[in-house]
Amino acid sequence: MSEEFLRLFAREKLATHKKHGLRRTLFATERSPGGKVQRNARELISFSCNDYLGLSQHPDVVEASRQATRQYGTGAGGSRLVLGNNPLYARLEATLARIKGTEDAVVFGSGYLTNVGAIPVLAGPEDLILMDELCHACLFTGTTIARSQVIKFAHKDTGNLARLLAEHRNSHRYCLVLTDGVFSMDGDRAPVADLLDLCERHDAWLMTDDAHGLGVVENGRGSNVIDGRAIPVPLQMGTLSKAVGAYGGYLCTNRDVADLMRNRARSFLYTTGLPPGTLAAAITALEMIESDVDLVSKPLNHASRFAEAVGLPAPQSPIVPIMLGDVNSTLQASKKLEEHGFLVIPIRPPTVPEGTSRLRCTFSAAHTDQDIARFAAAVTEVLETL
Repeated sequence: MSEEFLRLFAREKLATHKKHGLRRTLFATERSPGGKVQRNARELISFSCNDYLGLSQHPDVVEASRQATRQYGTGAGGSRLVLGNNPLYARLEATLARIKGTEDAVVFGSGYLTNVGAIPVLAGPEDLILMDELCHACLFTGTTIARSQVIKFAHKDTGNLARLLAEHRNSHRYCLVLTDGVFSMDGDRAPVADLLDLCERHDAWLMTDDAHGLGVVENGRGSNVIDGRAIPVPLQMGTLSKAVGAYGGYLCTNRDVADLMRNRARSFLYTTGLPPGTLAAAITALEMIESDVDLVSKPLNHASRFAEAVGLPAPQSPIVPIMLGDVNSTLQASKKLEEHGFLVIPIRPPTVPEGTSRLRCTFSAAHTDQDIARFAAAVTEVLETL
């Protein structure tokens, strides 16, 4: 009987999702070089992939993973504090710290695990967390675990943040300010320099999530750099699964905070280490990001050409949203673009707020100029039919 109630519970929840056009379905998707995917027995060009540089398919990255797997095996064999701290970790963390301009870096199992582990180490029930209202979901999850007082400030509104700091900061022991560096659904960049200035004036710590910045903005160095000038953000989090084309997450910071994370972050302590092949792939990809200026400039250049062709504002990152508002129009547009040979996943609530459903277009170095031109023409045609 209890299992039948469980089944009924799940069916009722799913029916509600379906009623509002929010039920998701998994589709087997086989990716290949050139931004192409095989889906539903069709070859499509994907404009939904976060592999911004195409490095997950790059022969050098793949070969590095193969060599490490042959040498060390497929798995870590335990958590990093037991026996899963493969020698490749030291090289990977040193590379990340060098790129980000910090003393040290700590690699976690994923970007999500980084935020849900690091935030509760930095803040607790007596503390204050102020965060941009459009922060990624994993930042919100981290604050829930921390059990701090959490107040959202208006998107990129430094004036709003300043007022909240003035009103609430002195009532708490510590204060943490959270923001995406590049916002994953809108593609805009946070005013990192202004945020850091406010934090320093109010004795608060700034933490940025650079999942969508590393490798694709500011010559690949990420959102903590503005017009070539490095902004000394004390807590720089990110992921290895997007432009880097591998898997894992990281926190770049000073040596003392890094050591604290290795001793206190539960998602670090109680998680098996990453596979050696993944570590090697990430190292090779990061070294390419450091050295190949042409490669890291391509995604934003492609996004800019597309935006100009379809009459959208100049993008700040390789993420270009086409705002359609309602769920049904977004689903319809995605389906029509697939008929043209392009995969663009519709983004709906709860991923984005109600009334802001969109096509989230992402651009990769793997795309060609011809791909961009054909995609722009298809988007223009589809939008005219809605």
